[in-house]
Amino acid sequence: MKISRDLTDWTVTATGGPVPADLAGVPVPATVPGTSHTALLEQGLIPDPYLGTNETELAWMKRATWRYATVLDEPAADDDEHVDLVFEGIDTVAGVVVDTDVEQTAVGQGRVELGRTANMHRFYRYDVRGLVGTPANLMVDLDSALETAEAEAERLGARPMAYDQPFNMVRKMACSFGWDWGPDLQTAGLWKPVRVERWRVARIASVTPLATLADDGTGLVDVRVEIETSGLGDIPRLTVDVSVGDRGTTTGVSAGWSGGVLDVRVEAGDVDLWWPAGHGEQPLYPIEVAVHVGNGEDRSEPLDLWSGRVAFRTVELERERDEHGTSFVFRVNGKPVFARGANWIPDDHLLTRITRERLEERVDQALGANLNLLRVWGGGIYESDDFYDVCDEKGVMVWQDILLACAAYPEEEPHRSELEAELRENASRLAPHPSLVLWNGGNENIWGHEDWGWKEPLGDLTWGAGYYYELFPKVLAEVDPTRPYSDGSPYSPGFTPEQVHPNDPDHGTHHQWDVWNRVDYTHYRDDVPRFSSEFGFQGPATWATSRRAILPDSADVPDGFKESEVFLLHQKADDGNGKLDRGLAPHLGVPEGFVDWHWATQLNQARAIQYAVEHYRSWWPRTAGAIVWQLNDCWPVTSWAAVDGDGRRKPLWYTMRHAFADRLVTVQPRPDGLVAALVNDTDEPWAGQLGADRTTLAGEVLATSDRAVVVAPRSVALVPLEGDLVAVADAAREVLVVSLGAERGLHRWAESKGLALDAEPLQTAVTGQDDGYRVEVTATSLALGVTLLADRLDPGAQVDEQVVDLPAGATAVFHVTTGRELDVAALVSRPVLRTENDLVAR
Repeated sequence: MKISRDLTDWTVTATGGPVPADLAGVPVPATVPGTSHTALLEQGLIPDPYLGTNETELAWMKRATWRYATVLDEPAADDDEHVDLVFEGIDTVAGVVVDTDVEQTAVGQGRVELGRTANMHRFYRYDVRGLVGTPANLMVDLDSALETAEAEAERLGARPMAYDQPFNMVRKMACSFGWDWGPDLQTAGLWKPVRVERWRVARIASVTPLATLADDGTGLVDVRVEIETSGLGDIPRLTVDVSVGDRGTTTGVSAGWSGGVLDVRVEAGDVDLWWPAGHGEQPLYPIEVAVHVGNGEDRSEPLDLWSGRVAFRTVELERERDEHGTSFVFRVNGKPVFARGANWIPDDHLLTRITRERLEERVDQALGANLNLLRVWGGGIYESDDFYDVCDEKGVMVWQDILLACAAYPEEEPHRSELEAELRENASRLAPHPSLVLWNGGNENIWGHEDWGWKEPLGDLTWGAGYYYELFPKVLAEVDPTRPYSDGSPYSPGFTPEQVHPNDPDHGTHHQWDVWNRVDYTHYRDDVPRFSSEFGFQGPATWATSRRAILPDSADVPDGFKESEVFLLHQKADDGNGKLDRGLAPHLGVPEGFVDWHWATQLNQARAIQYAVEHYRSWWPRTAGAIVWQLNDCWPVTSWAAVDGDGRRKPLWYTMRHAFADRLVTVQPRPDGLVAALVNDTDEPWAGQLGADRTTLAGEVLATSDRAVVVAPRSVALVPLEGDLVAVADAAREVLVVSLGAERGLHRWAESKGLALDAEPLQTAVTGQDDGYRVEVTATSLALGVTLLADRLDPGAQVDEQVVDLPAGATAVFHVTTGRELDVAALVSRPVLRTENDLVAR
């Protein structure tokens, strides 16, 4: 039986570069998995890079070199025993050395270099059978990834990219070099487990199970099992067992077999189908592979075991030409699914601090916002098995980018071979997961080549076309042909620059970044994209997160704080504050005080994305998906995220939940006038009375209508709003309220700052409860964006609802969960209880 032992206790030493004198050459205890940052943080030797301006103080670390060291103290190998040293992930450019001269302080004559690494997205295995039996020094010498990348750019010729540092020249997490929402820390270390494996005769090198459905609905699993034999002595007859649920099969190989790949099919019989969240259940079936010596009653205990889970579903990507362009529709088990999505980035820049519990919390937040898809973005990592396991269990579809983003990438060696090996390893690893529904060639690289001024500086240099159009589809056809592949995002299928632009909204996937960068969010309605795979709007982190990491210690925050050094260090977007202010101006105006500005920018972010999502959903099935940029953050920062770096839900999260609800009432323009768009993304008809009232802000009814409607399952019904309902006489003082059952939509004929809103439109009542407080609010006049920012009173407080629009006379109840006794008067007054009204009413 294979025996594994994790190597967790190491030291890390800064061995070169611009290292502070008190750290140079000093061994520091280090836990593995970990990096130089986490090791020095745990020992209190560097400040927290997420706080204040500490990020800039640690810039020296990206040009430092490091040595991870431990003692490899393993018994000698028996004659028939293999001993392997396994690194699941090395970040990034390293030499792995064993030195048997343990008494030497420097590397001595017993030095053996096991190998060199230059890809943090791969795993590495080294045979150390001949190096065990006496204690030896095991060392991993890490070069500066930045300096390696700079040297590659010099050797091959620099390629265009979105940022100043050559992240495209080394196979390291691109956002490690900084992004417009992330810090520039450039970690180095052993970021995944390291272990010693001892085995005899044979081991399972890899398992790639591909679950499919036969035409009659029978579950099939084609399992590719790669077996390595030891090559030590005579290899006996081997048996490989593969089981799926209660079905299995046995394959034997003759004595003397030298190892290789076995293709085994298991017929799983009648199976239950796996569905995305909101469409059905997520049954998972255990799969196990075992290799034995012998067969029948004479076979041994397993030499090696592999276990996992699979599920049965089909996934297709419809890309068909029609009267509107080219569709892009996910079909799961033959059923078209509107993708309610968000983009996903690594949940902590210091990757080794991410736990399964943290990932489960974040996926639950995605589900809580009514999402059914997460796009793992190409500038991050192939996530841990925990991430995909959680998505499998909860029915969250995963769109997986291959890890290239916002740059031209060299195709010369060794880059091409590294990328191919990386994709083969990760495609095999992720094959069991039913949540994985798409492989995507990369992020914005094809678009960048066409639009971002790359062609002239590139000249004849390679830029990645050979990856997107040739290598990636070839590898995936061999390793994982059960899932669709898209060449990139954005991408227009079959595009040629002379005919269709790669970011044409009428064809395939579309990224909408004119909104935020150049134009107001009302321009989201300019296009009806077939599938919007990126769009977003910025807002700051919650108050409690900002208070912990960014804001001054004093109770009062200066009005001009948004232009301070510390705030701007946590605002990475180019002219980010200017874009925030320009985004505010047409809707809410730009408040002068920081407290109001903080609330206004959070609210405007929430409104912008709500506006976009409601527009996109109203066009189903022409528009088949909307993936917001972005769900999560990796540190405390002003960004596009709905959940900030401390895991707190921003107002955006709540408007995403509203806009992505199973059933939605929204008022939308169409060529012939306003319509009530009734979105029913459930399997049951939605029937009831559609009520519509044009009223004054104070609630006086000026026009009304009521009609019976039935909205078919998984469809959108458009009901014209005509006559007196839309004959607005005073845009500043009137509102249209449309409702069907419990769902309600509002339409205003003027922006908020142009409405005659009451500054104090609420009556409140607070009741204490075992877990916090019940806050009931009733609108005496139109109250927009009613929100309880309870984290201002208790950083641990959570509120079940935010950004609620209340017509005059309507009531909403907020549940505040907290373990503290709160000041009730403070709970229902500014700056905790906020509305859109209090920003614009004069």
